[in-house]
Amino acid sequence: MDRIHAVNRERIEWCCAEQGMAPGELAGVLDMSADRWEAFWTDEAGLTFNQLRKLAEHFGRGVLFFLEAGPVAAEQVHTPQFRTLAQQKPELSQRLRLLIERVERQRALFLSLREDLDDALWSPFEAPELPAGNVAAAARATRLWLELGEGKNDFESYRKAVEAKGILVFRTNGYNGPWQIAKESPVAGFALYDPQCPVIVVKKMASDAPQAFTLMHELAHVLLHKASWIDDEADLRSTQGREQEANLFAGLVLVPDHFLASISDADRPDDVAGFNEWLKPQRNAWGVSAEVILRRLLAVGRLPQATYQAYRAWSLEAGNNMKDEGGTRKYRHREPKHIFGDRYVRTVLNSLSARRITLSKASGYLDGLKIADVHELERHYAGA
Repeated sequence: MDRIHAVNRERIEWCCAEQGMAPGELAGVLDMSADRWEAFWTDEAGLTFNQLRKLAEHFGRGVLFFLEAGPVAAEQVHTPQFRTLAQQKPELSQRLRLLIERVERQRALFLSLREDLDDALWSPFEAPELPAGNVAAAARATRLWLELGEGKNDFESYRKAVEAKGILVFRTNGYNGPWQIAKESPVAGFALYDPQCPVIVVKKMASDAPQAFTLMHELAHVLLHKASWIDDEADLRSTQGREQEANLFAGLVLVPDHFLASISDADRPDDVAGFNEWLKPQRNAWGVSAEVILRRLLAVGRLPQATYQAYRAWSLEAGNNMKDEGGTRKYRHREPKHIFGDRYVRTVLNSLSARRITLSKASGYLDGLKIADVHELERHYAGA
């Protein structure tokens, strides 16, 4: 079997350093014996194409990346947004790094599509003018900007409102795959700031309510801080710095002060186990968790800190006993809608229908969806 000898070992070392692994560990990845790996590493032997392909897939790179001469220029491989997230969380797993890069590639694909569109299909992002140093006023202005009404809302309605302002909102999959944030990962979401087309990524969770809070938390980083950011679940409860601002902003956008008037303190159960039922009408109407509402009541002095902490302890224990079913690929043709959002998918399908893009290009914009599944997705949107 022919072997490729022009493999750039310096680039392999760079990738290993990024992933925090020793080059020798790749022998197992490539199904090579220690002796064969040593022969390759000392330049006595090359790699087969299949081994090179496995190497590329492991690091999320193209095959040609390892055949190019010279060292890696990190600033060319990683965008400033990626480097910002990596600096914030140096312990990011390789899997999460690959997801961030995947999101960036998808954004680049969409921007290339947008060049041929008019504003009727996708309006460009224009950040609102928000008052500086006043999170409450900024939240009120953002509700008006998003055109959030007083009626019922849920994660999808919040998502559509944000998308309507030219911001991409991706939600990861619940099952194992390239678009999943692993269940064991503490990361809840991240934002990639860009003055033309920001992207917010929300982790798929067992229920929609915490996803709505994550979405608005990341929106705060985009609008208030104009920065790329990555957040663990603990950051969504932080009381310090920019995380505190983002949490306050998210709570006020989702549950403004006047919403709290519909909650009766007199009806509050003595047992915190009854709080979810007590707040059920508000939870259903606002698309938020009981904890978000309780934090708002705490902030305005209508709930003792000890009571809130008791609910938190009960909620964590109850949450640990919840079964997360993950997800299924039964409806593969609907995956792009779940991941990239309704507006993104409609933009691609409208462009296809208007013959601005080919069926092959539409497949690429929709995460490599098979042609048959693209047609099935069209029928889904047509209600057939």
